[in-house]
Amino acid sequence: MGEWVKQRRNMNADDKKQDEKPKWRNGETTKKPIRHFRDLDVYQNALETGLRVYELSKKFPDDERYALTDQIRRSSRSVCANIAEAWRKRRYTAAFISKLSDSEGEATETQVHIEFAFRHGYVGNTQFQTIDDAYEHILGQLVRMIDHPEKWVIGERKNR
Repeated sequence: MGEWVKQRRNMNADDKKQDEKPKWRNGETTKKPIRHFRDLDVYQNALETGLRVYELSKKFPDDERYALTDQIRRSSRSVCANIAEAWRKRRYTAAFISKLSDSEGEATETQVHIEFAFRHGYVGNTQFQTIDDAYEHILGQLVRMIDHPEKWVIGERKNR
């Protein structure tokens, strides 16, 4: 097992929020009707996690401003943006799935960036674990939507 995996599993006493757990919504069991992309649990989870990433990235060194800081902020925002775009494309199954797939890629990219931040010592183990776990949950939500677009698509338009 790699050293970083051991570090990830061993909680650092120096981390500020050792007991911090992701605040996930109830999932697709919420009875409130979904009328807007902001009503989607996956969007709310991605937004909350993206905001956490943004706050953490404020503490990155200045020499990372145009590299890691910019990249992690862009990818975390893109998760939300692609979910919103998918919502507007739900008349077209292929376009809906494509935008959700883009969101999935951005979530994974954010996981890579947060791992780099962890390995460089810019974030603690608990912070890394919390963000990584939150994106794993978001990825699961996205995959479920991709696997069952019929629950979301509102009727395809015919090409004229």
